[in-house]
Amino acid sequence: MTREPLRYFVNEMSDWGGSGLGMEVDLDSNKWSQAALNYVQQIVKNLPPTLQNCDGGLYVGAAGVAYMLWYLSTKPAFEQQKNDLLGLAKRYVDVSFQYINHPQYKDDGIQVSLILGNGGIHVVGALVYNALGLNDQVKTCIEAYAALAEKCLQPRFLRCGSDELFVGRAGYLCGLLVLRQKLGEKVLNDGTTHEICKLIVESGRHYVAKTKSQIPLMYAYYDTEYLGAAHGLCSILQMLLSFPGFIAAYPDYIADVKSTLEFITNLETANGNYPCAMDETGADKRPEEHDLVHWCHGAPGTVYLLARAHKVYSDDQCKQACLRAGDLVWKRGLLKKGPGICHGVAGNGYVFLLNYRLTGDHKHLHRAQKFAEFLFSAQFKAKARTPDSPWSLYEGIAGTACFLADLTEPDSAEFPLFNVIF
Repeated sequence: MTREPLRYFVNEMSDWGGSGLGMEVDLDSNKWSQAALNYVQQIVKNLPPTLQNCDGGLYVGAAGVAYMLWYLSTKPAFEQQKNDLLGLAKRYVDVSFQYINHPQYKDDGIQVSLILGNGGIHVVGALVYNALGLNDQVKTCIEAYAALAEKCLQPRFLRCGSDELFVGRAGYLCGLLVLRQKLGEKVLNDGTTHEICKLIVESGRHYVAKTKSQIPLMYAYYDTEYLGAAHGLCSILQMLLSFPGFIAAYPDYIADVKSTLEFITNLETANGNYPCAMDETGADKRPEEHDLVHWCHGAPGTVYLLARAHKVYSDDQCKQACLRAGDLVWKRGLLKKGPGICHGVAGNGYVFLLNYRLTGDHKHLHRAQKFAEFLFSAQFKAKARTPDSPWSLYEGIAGTACFLADLTEPDSAEFPLFNVIF
């Protein structure tokens, strides 16, 4: 008798039967938009915009719900609900600002943080207020975010690690990118942005020199050399490759970025996955049944670096690695941890939407829609675990609502805050 996998449901759904680019998937926009709106109702009921629900920033707090509401409002499928969605988004943003300005809750340690702290609230505030035409509030948010650059220019401003995505410089760059892509706002001049990028590279070089590593760049977060998207090397490199001006101006720095990228691609396992951290490489790798196939750790997050590298270097090997990761996710991506985007089914479903945008092949849309359907299956409802923060953007159904919304317009689909195809 075959033992049931520990971390994922066995995928018994039918795979794509089409023969390539000539075949198309029928996506039911009304079905998925209504499902996303049903999630919105549940979230507003269970995670209302109160001070008590703001801790955790974009990751599990009210700011993440604001992002979701704003994101849905940008999609044509939600045009009739747009004003209501933005009105709700403003309530979640307003209370998030009350939270970070309240003496009881102030925490200078997360000022810069995009995902967990204040920085992300300024970014989402700018998005929501811009959509509502509140230009003075937009200006305030952008100025506040620009002011955080001063802290990023301090070489080691966080003891836990100053360079990763959630709380460090890579996250700060990600926020700059979002504001430029969505609002056309160049928050910092190129000189300051490039100084932050240079500091990230220099920090990685410094760590390598200290630890006598053979890799050009490496970083540690809470003393662990993470490799994945959440806290690790992949998202740091991804952000550096997202600033064409820096790439053009500093080829010696980018040479180290590219060499480190090659190191990561060489870590691909036989099944298309990637280790979580350096202490899980080589002989110390996890047993295959314990592999993490998550956005935060593993191939579903590494694909965004690979896709960005493909766009920058026209590197077909990186594109093929994305497709191999997609095959892995199809087999082992129906996670038991829940519906979310960090370590859940929706986050893995986004891999297929990314591969669709890279290739135009409807095979990947078919797979994305199947993952969405599985979220509503009796098996998932009965046996999936309930996340610690079931209504939130990263762990819960707020992020899942973004995934469903992207099924209504897959040509512009993007993992929240992680657009790499531009």
